[in-house]
Amino acid sequence: MKNFTFLICFIVLILSCKKKSVNTSLNKEVLTDFVNPFIGTGGHGHTYPGATVPFGMLQVSPDNGISNWDWCSGYHYSDSIVVGFGHLHLSGTGIGDLADVLFMPINKKVDLTSQSTSRDSLPYKSSYSHRNEKASPGYYQVYLEDPKINVELTSSKRTAFHKYTFSNTDEQSVVIDLGFAINWDRALKSSITVEDDYTVSGYRFSTGWAKNQKVFFVATFSKPIINHVLVANQKIIGGETAEGEKIASQLFFNFNNNNELLVKVAVSSVSIANAKDNLDAGNFNFENVKTEAETIWGSALSKIKVETSVDSLKTIFYTAMYHAQLAPVTYSDKNGQFRKENDSIIEANNFTAYSTLSLWDTFRAENPLLTLLAPNKVSDMVNSMLDYYETKKVLPVWTLYANETNTMTGYHSIPVIVDAYQKGIKGFDVEKAYDAMKTTMMQDERGLNLYKKYGYIPCNLLDESVTITLEYAYDDWCVAQMAKALGKEDDYKFFLNRSKAYQHLFDSETGFMRGKLEDGKSWNEPFDPKHSNHREHTDYTEGNAWQHSWFVPHNVENLISLHGNNEVFSKRLEQLFTESSEITGNNVSADISGLIGQYAHGNEPSHHIAYMFNKANKPWRTQYWVHHILNTQYNTTPNGLSGNEDCGQMSAWYIFSSMGLYPMNPASGDYEIGSPIFEKTTINLQEGKTFVIEAENVSNTNFYIQSATLNGIELNVTSISHQQISQGGVLHFVMGPKPNKNWGLTNNEGK
Repeated sequence: MKNFTFLICFIVLILSCKKKSVNTSLNKEVLTDFVNPFIGTGGHGHTYPGATVPFGMLQVSPDNGISNWDWCSGYHYSDSIVVGFGHLHLSGTGIGDLADVLFMPINKKVDLTSQSTSRDSLPYKSSYSHRNEKASPGYYQVYLEDPKINVELTSSKRTAFHKYTFSNTDEQSVVIDLGFAINWDRALKSSITVEDDYTVSGYRFSTGWAKNQKVFFVATFSKPIINHVLVANQKIIGGETAEGEKIASQLFFNFNNNNELLVKVAVSSVSIANAKDNLDAGNFNFENVKTEAETIWGSALSKIKVETSVDSLKTIFYTAMYHAQLAPVTYSDKNGQFRKENDSIIEANNFTAYSTLSLWDTFRAENPLLTLLAPNKVSDMVNSMLDYYETKKVLPVWTLYANETNTMTGYHSIPVIVDAYQKGIKGFDVEKAYDAMKTTMMQDERGLNLYKKYGYIPCNLLDESVTITLEYAYDDWCVAQMAKALGKEDDYKFFLNRSKAYQHLFDSETGFMRGKLEDGKSWNEPFDPKHSNHREHTDYTEGNAWQHSWFVPHNVENLISLHGNNEVFSKRLEQLFTESSEITGNNVSADISGLIGQYAHGNEPSHHIAYMFNKANKPWRTQYWVHHILNTQYNTTPNGLSGNEDCGQMSAWYIFSSMGLYPMNPASGDYEIGSPIFEKTTINLQEGKTFVIEAENVSNTNFYIQSATLNGIELNVTSISHQQISQGGVLHFVMGPKPNKNWGLTNNEGK
């Protein structure tokens, strides 16, 4: 009897464990379920909803066909017309380009010879409804209402997959339009060749934001092509190949008792042969590729695990994690080759070359975030910049498809390199990197000649002089840190001294950084700190004096001293957030968005400012304003971003700040402490280590830090180093509804 009773107990125990295991499995979160790729596709977010994988070469996504600022990604949530599905897209930028190699399924023969002046005249456009549109990491679906075709898209690293489901017995056809262009882009020369019953290849050379963009492609279909029409510059061309400025084609396929048509597409900057090599081998198993893309995204999202009972916060956070890993994008081919701006073809030896380096935006938080999320890719990004330097003998500013767009100010590849070096990222030539940084800052282009001559840039000799001076001063500080680490003492002293250039432009009477004439004494008059003039006849880049006067992240203590003391500084800083949000001028920059007072969260120059209260011995004001920004500038709707996503920067701010950290000085290797919103955050580091951030009692009202410990030891400072994080451990906060004005004080009153 005892044995029988024991057996029954044993069986119950096993079943109980199995049930518990099943429940645990069922309760396990699927992080991709929290991602909503439509966040940021409305307003000024400029994101796209289409399919890609982390840092993938292809971004296959719908194009609405409108050339307008809010359609920079090709898509805007306010629209209801789609003209096709391009294979290259930009995530959240302020200038439009790409949308190359447009595919559009259609169920009838259309006339491609007519001159199209707008999307209204395109014969293959279709209406659609958001009610029958879906997007998730690595997948996009939309139902085309006019031809009644369901379109599904997914992607691997270098191959896009299309799945078209036609209505029964409808004609099955696909239009490829290489002349299609939006925004700044314009086709120069293109070609399509029908190679055999299943294969089409070609190229598209264009100019736009990237002045010399060359895209080669190959497409294979799951069904034989039974007929085709080739059109070159509005004329039908016989044969199998068409070349010209604007080339289009319509392909026709057999029904074969199957209403599905599958397509694989690969691209290359080098050649059609390389595009074929990039094309995934094997069959057209769309579901397998979709599942693999979801798995890859699941792994990428799991680098940081947050715990909260508020699902909307998880949606914002993991969508931010998704957006932060869309760019830079893979540029080198499977065999390592890629095209440079001068048309030379080189090979990335032992690294992947990346394009779409939006450095003015991303050096602030996106690139520092990647040292946590994808440290194995950071050295590749540095090597991509160094390869660019080999050609130009200057580091890149904003590269797109290996083209220097020269968009925005400063040389912020420099802080990205220094940040990587400071954090122990290996895999690039440190001496070569240092030489590239020093050479870049010692040349004469982009106002550096004036900066070297006067110690600042006179406002009467160059537009945006204040912003450029402040940013060059920061770049100099970054070079100085690298010089010091490498034992180059003379260089260290030289660049450190030059990094004080901001002092020339500080006006102690007004408290603002102001434009100064070449005489070294006279300010630019008249002065209105709220005035904005977009990108010309102005002292500030995409902003005004209120927003740009705080960019001294490398020496906040000295900036406080220039203001007088902590009280004066923090009072002016407080006024930034409480001043009226009026922006004056006749040509106000549209980038000034997400306003809280004069603080503009929708554009990057404001992103570090809330954390400066820490340095003025008022960390509770950092906690207050960071919490306010988190609450008001992000949500789960298509309008969920207050400004351009800018290749991950807007999202990186949220990721860091919601965890309770931010790289206020992004090349310092330190993070300022703000106000965490999650009960628990786990950062999964290399070598199996974890760094856990706990926020006891945190809620929407309990956002003030009462106390903190690091690995059980009291922490009473407002910053933590990357080195401390990389060692693993637990940072524990106790949160409350009122500020603890004794926590985190440094007691070093600004002089």
